[in-house]
Parts: sequence; structure tokens; C-alpha cells
Amino acid sequence: MGLPGCLRVYGGTMTGREILCRVDHTLLQATASLEQIKALCEEAVRYKVASVCIPPVYVRPVYAEYGKSLVICTVIGFPLGYSVTAAKVLETEQAVLDGASEIDMVVNISDVKNGYFNAVLDEVKAVRKACEGKILKVIIETCYLGEDEKVRLCGIVTEARADFIKTSTGFGTAGATLADIALFGRHVGPNVGIKAAGGIKTREDLEAFIDAGAGRIGTSSAVRLLAGDAAGLY
Repeated sequence: MGLPGCLRVYGGTMTGREILCRVDHTLLQATASLEQIKALCEEAVRYKVASVCIPPVYVRPVYAEYGKSLVICTVIGFPLGYSVTAAKVLETEQAVLDGASEIDMVVNISDVKNGYFNAVLDEVKAVRKACEGKILKVIIETCYLGEDEKVRLCGIVTEARADFIKTSTGFGTAGATLADIALFGRHVGPNVGIKAAGGIKTREDLEAFIDAGAGRIGTSSAVRLLAGDAAGLY
């Protein structure tokens, strides 16, 4: 699932622009200051990334200063996923009011591990309704799941009409793997994109995950890695 104005890749070495237009430029550490978030946003505007992914508390001030210049993504039920559905819905509604155009929610991993898949589906549908018209990405935190659970969640994300399935929060025991991107590609519906996140640290990683089928990459590293690729950026 691509982005408007994001060049498709037809083999060969990717340019910086072909990579960065798929990047959610991310800063989600609990200690992140407003000044650090603003620096992230300045980089996002300069390098034309897909979005900035920031903590909910910063959505309103970032929208006030940068709302016309960049796409704001924030996280819901993050990073553990076991908030009750009503809390996730309220978080989502507030994030949209504050100016977020993309929502990355964490599934209720407790319900997944208990086999309560109907409850997981109902929750994703509820968050989908709360951000109707916005981009919804569903984080399933693959490091905690078996293959059967991942496949089941591919079906749930598809049925709930989410826009993307996302591998990881970056706060779990492991991040994205190429095997999981391939698994998602086989089991999500045609209207569901794939986002890889967690542990993507090199240009080779970025290219490999895009080649494998990830339409979005969540990382804090891409701008640093590609800032010198002037031919691809301008």
C-alpha cells in the first residue's frame, strides 16, 4: 500500500526519496522533550517523510505549529496493548481532535493470548469507528505471538477495515522480521498495507523491508542514514 506521490520501486538501488516517503519518522521514548519532538518535525518537513509518529501528549502542540506541513501519527494503547477498549476509543477520539491523521493502535495482546479473538475484532472495529476517515494501523507485536496467532490477526485487521497491519511497538523483546512481512503479505486482504517497525537501523534494512512488501517503515534512523543522499532527496 503506497502513498500519494510516493514513487514505486522497480528494482535496483532505491533513492533516498523512494525510502523516506515510506518512513514514519518516530520518537516515542517516555523522556522525549518538546524540543526533541520539534527537531523531529523539522527533519520530517525537510526530508518529506510519510509522517511523524509521536506521543499523544505532543499531538496538539505539533499540529498547532506544523499541521499544514506534515502528517501527524500517534499511538494508542501503547506499548502494552492491555488498556480497556473504552480507554483506547477515548484516546483515539482525543488524538483526532488534537490533529492526528494517523493512529497506530496496539491490539489487546492479553485477549490474543487468551484466544478471545472476537473481543480483539470488536476492539479494532471500535477504534476504526473512532478514527473513521483517518489512517489506522494495528500493531500486533509479533515477538509475543505464534504463527497461528499472527495469521488470525491478519484476518481480524482485514475484517475491521484497518489500513495497515504493523509488526511491533519497538518496545517489545524483538522487532520486525522479513519472515513476518512475508507472512502478512500472504494473509492480509488486498486493501491492507504492511508497516515494519522495531530494530530497523541500516539502509540495507530499510531497502530489504520495502522490497519484502512493507509500505511503511517506523524508525528513528532513516533521516540520519539518508540525509546525505542529496540526489534522491531534492
